[in-house]
Amino acid sequence: MPAVHHKLLLEEALQDSPQTRSLLSVFEEDAGTLTNYTNQLLQSMQRVFGAQNEMALATEQLSKQLLEYEKQNFALAKGDEEVINTLQHFAKSVEELNSLHAELASQIADKMVFPMVQFREKDLTGTTLTLKIICFHFHEAAMVKYSRLPKKRENEKMKAEVVREVAYCRRKQHQAAMQYYCALNALQYRKRVAMLEPMLGYTHAQIDFFKKGMELVSKKMDSFLSSVSSMNQSIESQLEVDAEVMRSSQRELLSVDDTVYMPDHDQVPVNRALVQKAGYLNIRNKTGLVTTAWDRLFFFTQGGNLMCQPRGAVAGGMVLDLDNSSVMAVECEDRRYCFQITSPNGKTSLILQAEGKKEYEEWICTLNNISRQIYLTDNPEAVAIRLHQTALQAVTPITSFEKRAEGSPNPDRLFKSFNRKPPAALEPEDLIVPGTPIQFDIVLPASEFLDQNRAGARRTNPFGETEDDDGDSDTHDSLLQQVFAVRFLGSMAVRAGHTQEVIYEAMRQVLAARAIHNIFKTSESHLMVTSTCIRLIDPQTQVTKISVSFQLKDVTQFAAHQENSRLMGFVLQGSDWSDGGEDQPSFSVFAFESNTEGEKICYTINLGKEISLAKKDPEALAQLMKAMPLTNDGKFLLLESETGAAVEAAGPDEQESEA
Repeated sequence: MPAVHHKLLLEEALQDSPQTRSLLSVFEEDAGTLTNYTNQLLQSMQRVFGAQNEMALATEQLSKQLLEYEKQNFALAKGDEEVINTLQHFAKSVEELNSLHAELASQIADKMVFPMVQFREKDLTGTTLTLKIICFHFHEAAMVKYSRLPKKRENEKMKAEVVREVAYCRRKQHQAAMQYYCALNALQYRKRVAMLEPMLGYTHAQIDFFKKGMELVSKKMDSFLSSVSSMNQSIESQLEVDAEVMRSSQRELLSVDDTVYMPDHDQVPVNRALVQKAGYLNIRNKTGLVTTAWDRLFFFTQGGNLMCQPRGAVAGGMVLDLDNSSVMAVECEDRRYCFQITSPNGKTSLILQAEGKKEYEEWICTLNNISRQIYLTDNPEAVAIRLHQTALQAVTPITSFEKRAEGSPNPDRLFKSFNRKPPAALEPEDLIVPGTPIQFDIVLPASEFLDQNRAGARRTNPFGETEDDDGDSDTHDSLLQQVFAVRFLGSMAVRAGHTQEVIYEAMRQVLAARAIHNIFKTSESHLMVTSTCIRLIDPQTQVTKISVSFQLKDVTQFAAHQENSRLMGFVLQGSDWSDGGEDQPSFSVFAFESNTEGEKICYTINLGKEISLAKKDPEALAQLMKAMPLTNDGKFLLLESETGAAVEAAGPDEQESEA
């Protein structure tokens, strides 16, 4: 270590010459520079101590947070015990490291920060300089007082006191100056020690910390860290493999034609045997008395329920019970691919819109399959496929009458079945000939079809009065007139005409044919039941769709569906001349969907047949009229017309239907 060459001479402290003061100013300037540097160095050391102390607190918090991983409720990391155990081991190791960091922070405070603080407070900002300044002021004051002694009238006593005071102040100043000089001389040595001692303590503390850390790592964590490294490499290799697979899948998916992204361009055939379906649909919601809005929501089926899950919701809610519900295509404003779901009681209905034709047809087929409760069977998809195949084999839909004669039943067999009692349980083949065609437009059996072509269509009001005054007068004399809003579903020839089972089987085949061949659209008509006939009237033009009415005497059976109360049908007896022989009875089933319960229509038809029979017996007619309420003109009053107004009496001043 080089010696200190510059010193302040104590012998010159009393003289306080300009040369001594000049040299003293150099020492004071050096001390001032040292003070500024020491303050900055102390700030850096305190920052190191603060960082190390924060490191100890941070490692403590890290150890606690690693243990919290086990308590987290991760939705996609259930049962990851290997990671949990590894993190617990890391938490224990970090806790041990935390103790080392806390010990290092304590050593930095004791061996580095404290010595520097002590040097600054004791050697740089001590009381020596303050004492020297105080003595200098006292000496100056004493010299001023001594200089003012008068020369003419000298007071020996006062002069002696002032001299003693000056001597005392000079002694104190000399003593303080020597202490000050000694402090400045010693500062040249102490500053070197003050710079080296803290760093020596800091270095020893770090070496001790690293030694203990190496012992901890080498003795306890070598094997553990090796296993964790191997696990990390395995995870990264799996990630690379999966990432490559995903990149390959992404390239493959993006290489398809742009038609994949276009709606209504799906080339995959329609699957009509689905019992589950999910996807986005537009639903029409009522926003006011006459205003509506469409919302795009995610719909899915669950069991026999239609569910909906709005955006942002964690689960879906039930919208409608699909059991025995009715699903039909509808025309809705200016939108395509719309269909309506109606509950069995007719009180609840939804109008939905699919994105494309394939989705539109699959949704309707799926909902129809669910409404038949196929999902309750052991193998719903197999049952749906089997029903679909059976319906394809048994049903060939037509929309023109000319093809109907091809499936006419055997007259001889039909005549035998008509004359004998039906068995207790008839097979479907005994009720309907397999392959019998179904017609979805309203036409009549062969003989009546020819008469209709000759007569032509006639305009008729809803109460049976035609434009020709010479028309059918039975309507004017009818004691019963009731109008129902219905939609014609289909008709087909059957073998038996006096059992309700044939109506149920015909309904099943008609609905199956509509679902299979995508015939979902139906138009609403008015079914008017009188005491003599049944008429089907167009609600817009008031034209009877069948000029020759269904005579009640030809209706041999009628029934409402056992599960869907809005469906009803009746059997109409006609004549079959197809073989050129004698007139043989033939039977056809006509199926309808009503806006009300089908039982009401059946009740009205039954009442009409009773009235028709009672007309032959005046006494029976009188008894029947007593049992039923009548209108002012003597007609039977049943229900208010479903088309909007109560049924008025037929006469010269009768009005048109409001529907």
